[in-house]
Amino acid sequence: MIKSDFHSHSNFSGDSQTSMELMVQKAISLSLQQLCITEHHDIDMIPAEEGISFLLDFESYIKQYSFIKNKYADNIDLLLGIEIGIQPHLISELSSIINSFPFDFVICSSHIVAGLDPYFPEYFLDKTQKEAYTIYFQDVLKNIKLFNNFDVYGHLDYIIRYGNYTHKTYNYSDYSDIFSEILKTIIQNGKGIELNTSGYRYNLGQPHPSFEIISEYKRLGGEIITVGSDAHVPEQICNNFDLAEAVLKKAGFNYYTIFKSRTPEFVKI
Repeated sequence: MIKSDFHSHSNFSGDSQTSMELMVQKAISLSLQQLCITEHHDIDMIPAEEGISFLLDFESYIKQYSFIKNKYADNIDLLLGIEIGIQPHLISELSSIINSFPFDFVICSSHIVAGLDPYFPEYFLDKTQKEAYTIYFQDVLKNIKLFNNFDVYGHLDYIIRYGNYTHKTYNYSDYSDIFSEILKTIIQNGKGIELNTSGYRYNLGQPHPSFEIISEYKRLGGEIITVGSDAHVPEQICNNFDLAEAVLKKAGFNYYTIFKSRTPEFVKI
């Protein structure tokens, strides 16, 4: 049974209005052993609504985290994380930020590609579905080759959440060459991937990334794989972790990964 959620957000992220304390209280009610708060820090992110910022207030975040961690120390192991939005021109700045704070865990995610956010329909204009997806996956590969100061790459096929397509999912074989290089580079660099269950929440019928990618990662020798709900409200914590466990086992994993002080630990399922 998976007892650690390693992708969650509170109102320190621009797209959540839930206090950190409420997120932690929900995790405790679910008898979690660990919850890692992984707030967004996305430079250049354009918010969907006015008044929202994806720039993390690090001082306030860590102050509140320390208070909540101490308050609930007897009930849960609360860990300090961050989800950074990576772009090639931000590599030096983001690395400096990561090295400046005592993070337990760093998720690196692609939210903006060539200045465009796939959340908005403009990204998909004048592109076929395959072109839109290929551009995104190629950008992930570029980022992984340029940047190494992270622990896992987040929701590798995040792009399929968006786009006004009848069928948003894809055939792995259409992108297998790109994914093979992505996964080999991740493994060679000693990094990992996450199994992000929000894909089920978006009615995609799969986690992020798909089973085929997770299975190929394992076949290529990948070992580091965290499990996260990408929760933004308490009710989403640990969503579909039963499905996540089944996917991991089917792919050949007998464990999942947690991080403390940027160091992986492997937990038997």
